[in-house]
Amino acid sequence: MIAATFHRPFPEQLAFFRRKLNLPTEAWDDIWQEAHDRAFVVAGALKADLVADLRAAVDRAISDGATLEDFRRDFRATVARHGWTGWTGEGTRGGEAWRTRVIYQTNLSTSYAAGRWRQLTSPALIKARPYWRYVHNDSVLHPRPHHQAWGDMRLTLRHDHPFWRTHFPPNGWGCRCRVQAVTGPKAGDATEPPAGWAEPDAKTGAPPGIDRGWAYAPGASAARPLLELVDAKLLRLEAPIGAALWQALAPALAMERELAWAETLDTWLADEFAGGRQFVAGALSPRVLQRLDALGQPRPASAEIAIRDELPRGAKQRRHEAEGNALTQADWRALPALLRAPGAIYRDRANGTLIFVADGIGPTKAAVRFEAKRAKDGRNLIVSAFRVDDITIAGSIEGGEWEVIEVAGKVGFEPT
Repeated sequence: MIAATFHRPFPEQLAFFRRKLNLPTEAWDDIWQEAHDRAFVVAGALKADLVADLRAAVDRAISDGATLEDFRRDFRATVARHGWTGWTGEGTRGGEAWRTRVIYQTNLSTSYAAGRWRQLTSPALIKARPYWRYVHNDSVLHPRPHHQAWGDMRLTLRHDHPFWRTHFPPNGWGCRCRVQAVTGPKAGDATEPPAGWAEPDAKTGAPPGIDRGWAYAPGASAARPLLELVDAKLLRLEAPIGAALWQALAPALAMERELAWAETLDTWLADEFAGGRQFVAGALSPRVLQRLDALGQPRPASAEIAIRDELPRGAKQRRHEAEGNALTQADWRALPALLRAPGAIYRDRANGTLIFVADGIGPTKAAVRFEAKRAKDGRNLIVSAFRVDDITIAGSIEGGEWEVIEVAGKVGFEPT
């Protein structure tokens, strides 16, 4: 049993799992490889409270050393309590047994591996034992040939060899291999990976012997900003899933994104000339997508809203500010907050662009306009920024030029 393999949990394992954020997903690969270091997912679980209860059941399995049967009882109770239907494996005893085993084993094995990564990469241990050896679990009934070969050859490489970034076990569903820290290779140990070890397989996209989606080292990206992992993933998702992902992670991402944007903005403005760089400043909410659907408008391919480094600089910026219609640098710094919680969102009927307007005070308000799929990579790209007053907004609505998407968080609310 896997519980016997991993024994009781250790602090690094629990810390890794409890640092994850709950994330609703439709499919297991909605979150890809190292992004699993920061997100807890169960494929098909889309409701926040359902994901939270499933996560609690896994936490008990890890922290209390619960058996697979214990977890299955928790799983059945959670499914019944939430009325969850349509999940893969539902309807048969064998299907339920398979699904619960996958959830249980995957979370225990990856959290164990991540905890071991934290231990193995501690400066003291690296100094004493700078080499790692691949150890195959010979007790499995159907060993994977590649895994068995790496164990049989006693593959021993330095801890910083690129092999470990893609081959640190587990290397697939049900894999129970492990890594052992050693002072160095012994006589007969293989000190180089087999030829072609890094070449991706045409079917899986992963190196030979690695299951699809498993070519990463659990725990190696646990300290990487969640912001980077989400940005790398959003473009691969359809807009509704990407919007749900963004909404679920918004509290954790808000401060991280604002700090990153402030640093990015300073870097851009310090350059004399604009470049081709982009920054993902926000995303469409599920509410906005639903409103566009209700209006019969085309849905953007992605939920992301990006900005390109085309900001006015120096004298040009000062001239625009003097004219009264340009955003100030303070406005630009507040861009993520504007996109996260706008005072209102309008749609320009003439060209289909969406306009986010800040909920500010004073004669004018900051606004940004973005166009779906303008960027070559599929992102919704901000195409203009300006200050606008309430009279102009009201006139644009009354004249039929703009239509209301959302005001003060209320979808379709018509101002009086």
